[in-house]
Amino acid sequence: MRFNPKARLDSSRVGDAGRGGGGLGGGLGGGGGRIPIPGGVAGGGGVVGVIIVVVFVAIQLFSGSGGGGGGLGGGGGLGGSTLDASRLNDSERYTSCRTGEDANRSADCARVAVENSLRDFWSDTLGPDFRPADMIVTFTGSVATSCGEASSAVGPFYCPSDRRIYLDSGFFDEVLERQLGGPDGGFVEPYVLAHEYGHHVSNLIGTIGQVRGDRGPQSSGVRLELQADCFAGMWARVATTTEDADGNVLLAELTDDDIRLALDAAAAVGDDRIQQKTTGQVDQESWTHGSAEQRQRWFRTGYEQGSMEACDTFGAASV
Repeated sequence: MRFNPKARLDSSRVGDAGRGGGGLGGGLGGGGGRIPIPGGVAGGGGVVGVIIVVVFVAIQLFSGSGGGGGGLGGGGGLGGSTLDASRLNDSERYTSCRTGEDANRSADCARVAVENSLRDFWSDTLGPDFRPADMIVTFTGSVATSCGEASSAVGPFYCPSDRRIYLDSGFFDEVLERQLGGPDGGFVEPYVLAHEYGHHVSNLIGTIGQVRGDRGPQSSGVRLELQADCFAGMWARVATTTEDADGNVLLAELTDDDIRLALDAAAAVGDDRIQQKTTGQVDQESWTHGSAEQRQRWFRTGYEQGSMEACDTFGAASV
């Protein structure tokens, strides 16, 4: 993956909450034994968060109120943001990200460039129905969100209540690569960001509201996750055509190796792979994200077919 050095970056929608950014309260505390995975959706609608996480004994929904939860905590919809960007720590982490050349040199600036590319792609795809995700927020340790307070233990996630994507950037080295044996490479994080942005798109089109809290390989929760993988593939298909505000292409090159890294990352966070690695056995009826094969197949579907209709996992007879 290589960015166009002449592209101009807009860092206004990428922020940093620093270490232990708090203030909203909640109850998604950390704790040992959990392996975070990308793809979680935190529930809004007045519920103190339901975020999909992985534990060593099972894959389950973990409720901030203390019990195993069903569904997405009452939806979340497109309610107004209650977490003001001014509450983020003024770390100036992204202020130096101005050009594609900066993105080629810095993982932080690459994050900004990917956000710019995703925004441009989905704006073109959805037209007047598009509303950008309010922000991608990086943090260390824990962070306060409109869906509750989350620790690094939940992995990257999307909060529909404040329309923000949250991630501890240490996830990729500490968890995905070292604990789960996933790939390490330049396109791994863009795939995860594109997946989380896919959840925002599902929020915009209303499919998040179809999740019932069931589990298993054909469950509504798995269908939501696979839709996000498919949407990530849609973006990757044409990422090198996305543009900055001046019409300059943002991504100058995306190779077959980049797509392979995305597929390897999707497989690494498949429910069956994680269950096999953590418990030595696979229980399909507890799946919440889909198998390695499902996740790869739906990313390929988006990448090869490139349409919203092809990514209609909720309309498919089986996924």
